[in-house]
Amino acid sequence: MRVPPRLQPLVDDGLIDTVVRQLMSGKEAMVFVVRRGEETLCAKVYKEADKRSFRQAVDYTENRKTKNSRQARAMAKGSRFGRASQEQAWQSAEVDALRRLAAAGVRVPKPWQFHEGVLLMELVADAEGNAAPRLNDVELTPELATEFHHRLIGEVVRMLAAGIIHGDLSEFNILVDADGPMIIDLPQAVDAAGNNHAPRMLVRDVDNLRRFFGRVAPELLATDYGKEIWAAYQAGTLAPGMELTGHFEADESNVDLEDVMREIDDARLEEEARISRMQEPE
Repeated sequence: MRVPPRLQPLVDDGLIDTVVRQLMSGKEAMVFVVRRGEETLCAKVYKEADKRSFRQAVDYTENRKTKNSRQARAMAKGSRFGRASQEQAWQSAEVDALRRLAAAGVRVPKPWQFHEGVLLMELVADAEGNAAPRLNDVELTPELATEFHHRLIGEVVRMLAAGIIHGDLSEFNILVDADGPMIIDLPQAVDAAGNNHAPRMLVRDVDNLRRFFGRVAPELLATDYGKEIWAAYQAGTLAPGMELTGHFEADESNVDLEDVMREIDDARLEEEARISRMQEPE
């Protein structure tokens, strides 16, 4: 296919040889299958901020650090340079998260290079070598749903133990390759220790998994892993491979009504986003 303008710098610099096809177009980026020598990779081209539909970006970028003090000041002021710096930070956040999570043993695609607003990374493939399907497109049995749910809860624990929360985890950003579920799409990844919204986002990620797999394995609907995982994190006892019960007894003596209303509002917005994602072209 014709090389898209955003990928031409990678061709000019010898990072890729050809563009095979567009794999998908989502709310934050377009993804292409590309070739580099004998390797088949994927190139994630981030959309510009005014064309990106990802919601509540301020919640996700809260307390993100930049090593450049000039950039930090400009970002705080909202100047043109500051907005450009903020956009660069948004995009590079995924590279940083992928590297940290891969080092922690989380099943994520291996990043190769970030160049001119394009993330070049491993192409997640199925058993036949084709691009792996999204979890949403996989036919599940109750047994497989239970197995995948268990494995993904383990991945969430491993991520949080590394200090990261996905922030938008659902069946739409999990691929299923020859070895099972693999988590993708992390530009909105949240620093668990430095973001006030972290507990809510962690619970929402886990609840998304519960609702999806619970359609096929209804017994999962009675679980509450999210709050149990966060409680272990707060207590300093969270560790990869730890045994979880799926139950949590909440202290309801001091209910924060505003927090409850925010959770209700988030659930409504998440459902709207889910419907929007289902209508997106591949």
